[in-house]
Amino acid sequence: MARLAVISLFSLLLLPRTLAQRPTPQVAPTVPGAYIAEFRDTETRESFYDKLGQNGHAVSHRMDLSYSLFKGVSFQLENVSTTMDTVAAARMIEAMPEVQHLWPVRIFRVPDDEVVWTGNDGGGVDAPSVAVLRRRQLSGNGTADIFSPHIMTQVDHLRAEGITGAGVRVAVIDTGVDYNHPALGGCFGPGCLVSFGTDLVGDNYSGSNIPVPDQDPYDDCEGHGTHVSGIIAAQANPFGFTGAAPDVTLGSYRVFGCGGSAGNDVLIAAYNQAYEDGADIITASIGGASGWSEEPWAVAVQRIVEAGVPCTVSAGNDGTFGQFYASTAANGKRVTAIASVDNTLSPSVLVNATYSTGNSSNEISFGWTPGTPADWGNMSMPLWTGQYNTTNPADACTSYPDSTPDLSDFIVLIRRGTCTFVEKVTNAVAKGARYVIIYNNAGGVSAVTADVEGVIGIGSVSAEQGAEWVDLLATGAEVTLNIIDPDFATRYPVFSPNNVTGGFLSTYTSWGPTYELDVKPQYSAPGGNILSTYPLALGGYAVLSGTSMACPLAAATIALISQVRGTLDPATMENLLSATANPNLFNDGVDTYEYLAPVSQQGGGLVQAYNAAYSATLLSVSSLAFNDSDHFIPTLNFSIENTGTADITYNLSSIGAATAYTLGANGTGYPEEFPNDLVASYAKLALSEEGVTIPAGGSGTIEVTVTPPSGLDAKRLPVYSGYVALNASNGESLSLPYQGVYGSMHDTPVLDRSLTFLTKSTDAEYNPVAPNTTFTIPRGNISAAAANATVYPELVVSLFLGSAIVRADIIPIGRTGYGSNVTEVLGVKTVGSIIDFPLPYSPRGAQFFRWNGMLDDGALAPAGSYAVLVRALRIFGDAKVRSEYDAVSTVPFNIQYK
Repeated sequence: MARLAVISLFSLLLLPRTLAQRPTPQVAPTVPGAYIAEFRDTETRESFYDKLGQNGHAVSHRMDLSYSLFKGVSFQLENVSTTMDTVAAARMIEAMPEVQHLWPVRIFRVPDDEVVWTGNDGGGVDAPSVAVLRRRQLSGNGTADIFSPHIMTQVDHLRAEGITGAGVRVAVIDTGVDYNHPALGGCFGPGCLVSFGTDLVGDNYSGSNIPVPDQDPYDDCEGHGTHVSGIIAAQANPFGFTGAAPDVTLGSYRVFGCGGSAGNDVLIAAYNQAYEDGADIITASIGGASGWSEEPWAVAVQRIVEAGVPCTVSAGNDGTFGQFYASTAANGKRVTAIASVDNTLSPSVLVNATYSTGNSSNEISFGWTPGTPADWGNMSMPLWTGQYNTTNPADACTSYPDSTPDLSDFIVLIRRGTCTFVEKVTNAVAKGARYVIIYNNAGGVSAVTADVEGVIGIGSVSAEQGAEWVDLLATGAEVTLNIIDPDFATRYPVFSPNNVTGGFLSTYTSWGPTYELDVKPQYSAPGGNILSTYPLALGGYAVLSGTSMACPLAAATIALISQVRGTLDPATMENLLSATANPNLFNDGVDTYEYLAPVSQQGGGLVQAYNAAYSATLLSVSSLAFNDSDHFIPTLNFSIENTGTADITYNLSSIGAATAYTLGANGTGYPEEFPNDLVASYAKLALSEEGVTIPAGGSGTIEVTVTPPSGLDAKRLPVYSGYVALNASNGESLSLPYQGVYGSMHDTPVLDRSLTFLTKSTDAEYNPVAPNTTFTIPRGNISAAAANATVYPELVVSLFLGSAIVRADIIPIGRTGYGSNVTEVLGVKTVGSIIDFPLPYSPRGAQFFRWNGMLDDGALAPAGSYAVLVRALRIFGDAKVRSEYDAVSTVPFNIQYK
């Protein structure tokens, strides 16, 4: 019998009061009544639907999932007006012998990457700037590629040798692509840069509705996939960059409509379709918090990797939630999860304008970035500032004095810092301001948003430009800005050094490991502040930040390396890129520390494409996982293969990375948010060989025995990590990441008993109900309006850490007249579970379940007095043993039906 996961009443809400203080998982919600069925053996779509009809189940077809590596369908149950009917139907379908698995359809959002800038070349890019920047382009003729993401990853070295990814087919699963963009080939189909792919969903798809494929992956409403595609393969353009592998053949598989969400059934279909279309590499910058590798989309991607196609998936942008927050499908086994580092240069594309001082007719050029709102048009207006201190961190954070002139005829200049943009602009608008320019308090220029009633135009300039104007105004000079409508003004790119976070892990990048202690991420690539293409309708070019930007660069790197090495074997690629990557120091967004960032944040480190392409050394694994104290494996081994033509001698040593505490000082509760507590405590590694010579074509095995760091607080689940360093006589320098947990995952509580309770569905404050509260709920069908007005019992379940099984059993109280309705589950007498339970593979955080009296078997609980016993299986716990669960019971309550 297939295992069914029915989660139809789940909701994720913004949390009030104490709940709001807890990390909130971005759990992918389910589509009520929509399921993915994976078939056994030779079952077909037609036969399956025929059998459903014979059993009285009306369904609408969602997706055909008939592929070589995944056989099934997704469907929407019809004519089921109540949740009870839905569950009853699902239970019957999962019991069919033809069904191997039945999963609910979950919805994933377009990644929440930071849009730093969008725009086009307007009236053209300033010619002198283009002359300089075109040297960044590389067509294999030996000209220098100085595009910073390529320099950071050694892509520039491969491009200098004419390695461009020619002949490699790279499939991008995303929002589609604006293939009409000149830098993306201008066409779709055979002979075009974007030559294969499809639209699996249509423009009007929002995740929950049934997809309407139209085969054309064109996108002009989202933009994410166009940016990703440009990172891989953008052609020469006015902004002077190209993709890392501009001669690959791109495939585009559109899984998001303009509604911004995609079901996991669509994602499974896209991956399998790309595989069957002959993609050599598949990349997806999509995901959602999980920590478990058993999610169906992750399983589908794992199968494709095992079939020989490398799959890169972004690690996620949830670094703020600390460790054990791996994203699906990046957390899939053998799936390559990509972390993000910040660009060493922060790109800005500035709009050209001029200013003049006093009565001078001499106009001086400057660059600026329009913000939101941006109704500037063509205008000329004097500048005004409220203070002349260019280091004041709180400029305009308080109301302007009564002596302030009417600011409606000025452009108000304000320094960034301390308070929000909205607060600053609000204070300016209070004195009549209509136009505001913010000058930065750090390097670079970024777009500013301040939607304040009364303001017409917002813009920003560099710290240096702002200070220059303030100094002029301080002398009594009048400074007049001459603005050309940004839609028509010339633009030019500027690359400002990022001296604070450049080259270090982005603070937003999600941390591993998985709950099963698999090492995640595998390695990193530049993802912070990346310039690439964007749909023409949305500006044509954009600077975005996210692991979404790191992932396609990693995929392009694999394409380049495959051109050199003649292989696309996923394990070979992952092992090479991890071993040749550069681990870096920890940076918290402000300061850099003297210890290496943990493996749970950076994996192997920043990819080095050239070293990977030409490495004569191949390691047998990409990392070593020593597990936790309960499942401790003190000795692991790996092999070194010399693929070269001469003997190589290796000197082996080890270097520790920072040990990262997962939990706070009391050893319980939620994982610490970034920046979590790091300590310079390192494991000791004993290597079977400190030096070894391996002949050409030969291999050798190294045993690694670990002693965890001393003096750690095991209750806080410290994750220790580091690298085995291999320095070779041929000049190669490699490293193998290792990781372990000093403490017991199993003994760490996963259920937050204090924030698992019963509330009223109509209580916006989520106050716990008083004992013996009576809920009078309708029996049978009612309108949506009536349901919203009804006061239902609502269960709040909060998890410190993920749990593979969460139960919510209904316990009868005060009388024994429930008769045959009462059964014993894990040593407790119950009339059944709440309909959504048991929950499989839950992430951490708070989840909410409104209960309408229905049980997991589709029947109504009898009227009476109950409590809900919530039980969460501890990590690595035995699901059949009662003591393996954390448990808490709600207060007693009564239900009656009307």
